[in-house]
Amino acid sequence: MSLAEIQREVDRYIAPLADGYWPPLANLARLAEEVGEVARELNDRFGPKAKKPGEAEGSLALELADVVFVVCCLANQLGIDLDEAFRASLEKYRTRDAGRWRRLAETDPAVGPGGGGPSGVAP
Repeated sequence: MSLAEIQREVDRYIAPLADGYWPPLANLARLAEEVGEVARELNDRFGPKAKKPGEAEGSLALELADVVFVVCCLANQLGIDLDEAFRASLEKYRTRDAGRWRRLAETDPAVGPGGGGPSGVAP
């Protein structure tokens, strides 16, 4: 699913609602809440603050998806095409950071180009 498709799905969900999109600053507050929930899950799994006994196990994937949902709400109401914005953002990183980071092939010749990487996500 492309970002444009996700934006359309979000709009199909929000458009029929009487109150529609919340104001941008309210959505910013929602975004902060959702990012906090991502932080809570990460802190439980990788940080020093484990959840209390009986506290529900959350889904990091769903919390990240909630962040995407709110970002799409903001983009939709502000007329931002996230596909276009994301392409521009990646180009910015590719240009600005072109020689900044070592490539896997530089550290482990066996990996070679396009070897995935620490994320486990293949190109």
